[in-house]
Amino acid sequence: MRCDRMVSKKGQGLSLTTIIVAALALIVLVVLVMIFTGRIGVFNEGLSKEGQAEIIKMKIQYGQCRPTATNEVTFDQKLTAAESIETKELEKAAFLDQISRCKGFSDKSVCEGNGCMWS
Repeated sequence: MRCDRMVSKKGQGLSLTTIIVAALALIVLVVLVMIFTGRIGVFNEGLSKEGQAEIIKMKIQYGQCRPTATNEVTFDQKLTAAESIETKELEKAAFLDQISRCKGFSDKSVCEGNGCMWS
């Protein structure tokens, strides 16, 4: 039996155009990832500044006895980590309660003995 068809000996492969388009698409993808990664960093910085702004607003309510710096940092971290508005409001309320608790102490030794700081 003889094969009547002519077998093409031309090589099968990717054309140069396909390779160039794929390389360009990869470059665009890398650039987009870099842009969005940078923007996420800026967004996180903004969240941290939000917590600091809240602490500054709340410091107006401080008396002589006030929460410690550790309590402020903890509040800032919790506020930054909060994912919903409700959670942020709960964290703010908890810190305001702590301010009120500390503010209620009028003696330095009692203030410091209850985990607050005298100023």
